[in-house]
Amino acid sequence: MTELESKQRTPLFHIVKRKSLPWYQAWAIRAAAIVLALVVCAVVTTLLTGENPLQIYATIFRGAFGTPRKIWVLLQNIAILLCVSLAVTPAFRMRFWNVGGEGQLLMGGLATAACMICLGDKLPNGLLILLMVISAAAAGGIWGVIPAIFKAKWNTNETLFTLMMNYVATQLVAFFVIVWEVPKGAGQIGIINQNTEAGWLPWIFGQKYLLNILVVAILTGLVYIYLNYSKHGYEISVVGESERTARYVGIPVSRVIIRTMLLSGALCGIAGLLLVGGTDHTITTTIGGGRGFTAVMVSWMAKFNPVVMIFTSFLLVFLERGAGEISTAFGLNHSFSDILTGIILFFIIGSEFFITYQLSFRKNGKKED
Repeated sequence: MTELESKQRTPLFHIVKRKSLPWYQAWAIRAAAIVLALVVCAVVTTLLTGENPLQIYATIFRGAFGTPRKIWVLLQNIAILLCVSLAVTPAFRMRFWNVGGEGQLLMGGLATAACMICLGDKLPNGLLILLMVISAAAAGGIWGVIPAIFKAKWNTNETLFTLMMNYVATQLVAFFVIVWEVPKGAGQIGIINQNTEAGWLPWIFGQKYLLNILVVAILTGLVYIYLNYSKHGYEISVVGESERTARYVGIPVSRVIIRTMLLSGALCGIAGLLLVGGTDHTITTTIGGGRGFTAVMVSWMAKFNPVVMIFTSFLLVFLERGAGEISTAFGLNHSFSDILTGIILFFIIGSEFFITYQLSFRKNGKKED
């Protein structure tokens, strides 16, 4: 084969995996992606609405930080999203694709609501809250461990199984909403124990959301230590790299799968507790607000690092809160704010490709880093 024919058969470039980049280069790529995304958003805003892009960006900022209440709501939403993200991360590190966080959250919320409704006038508040915590964690854990058992024993598809469990959980909540509805025929429960506040998580320093934020901050530290410095965390990492290697070195893979999903579901259940007992004081089929699915993005963007997830959770919640403010301030429909959010997320997620891979050109070409 001649040199010319060889060149014709060889592609001009191909995609190869990078060696790990220094952290500052990786974050520089992410920062450049955000700047480029803002430029594109500015162009789209001008073309579609004629509004000043700088005013749009200022409105996004005001939507998140405009008043003290908005700041507390922002922090609360970050805390709940982060809690669900922490929950799915151990499973993701094990390459068990748990997309059932929404259902596990709903089951934790349902167990919390059941304790508040059925035992609110029968137990002291401290004991009731303790029972709510145990019930929420147990309900979420059971909902997570069911697909884990099927995966461990019969190698079922965990993605489809956990997704299916979301729909079952939604229908269970819908059923009990009708059973507990007040008044009958209303189709909703309303505020649970509004007069007695039995089962309501306490305010700290006069702040409704501070307890939720502190609980999630503690959980973040514990999950980080568990994944990086414990024997269980090491076993999760080995199973995620190769189940065959894990079995070879004596790690009980089935037990690790079941144990990890029990933990994952329990943490989602705690998120349901914080919503029902701490902020909303009711239960609906939409109380999760899609956080079980958004948490997948948060965890993946953070490379399954619980500390980095603080920042990815902040980014997504900040965009969501700011996008809502755009619709109100400029009289635009909510779809436009979703367009801007989608553009920014597209560039952020796309930047991960350039962090992980690079283009390699033919020898007589140039190599792009």
